[in-house]
Amino acid sequence: MNQGDAIPELRVTPDRYLPHRYAGASGDFNPIHIDPEFAQQVGLPGNILHGLYGMAQVARANAAAAGDDPRRLKRLAVQFRGMGFPEKEIVVTGTVKELRDGRAVIDTVAEQDGNQIIRNAEAEIEPQ
Repeated sequence: MNQGDAIPELRVTPDRYLPHRYAGASGDFNPIHIDPEFAQQVGLPGNILHGLYGMAQVARANAAAAGDDPRRLKRLAVQFRGMGFPEKEIVVTGTVKELRDGRAVIDTVAEQDGNQIIRNAEAEIEPQ
């Protein structure tokens, strides 16, 4: 792994029921995530994904770049910058920003339909 290298792209399409399953797993039952009509009443186009679900996809992509070993993902910081929606593909990409102390620092973005739902994300991994 060298500075400027891209990590393997991760593509995932959350199905329409993912927000319900994620609410059950996380305990976050905010109706903007699970009730499309409520979400529209508060000005959203529909129910939105949990931000931490998007962060989990960023973590997955970086763990994959570390040889599919989540123990090699040593640090992750993200900025939630846009709304994600069910039934639309999320694409996570990243580029090695620098190598330091035996670790790769990776700038990562999660996008959905050209909208960056997570950006300025930085992961630190121990490459294989």
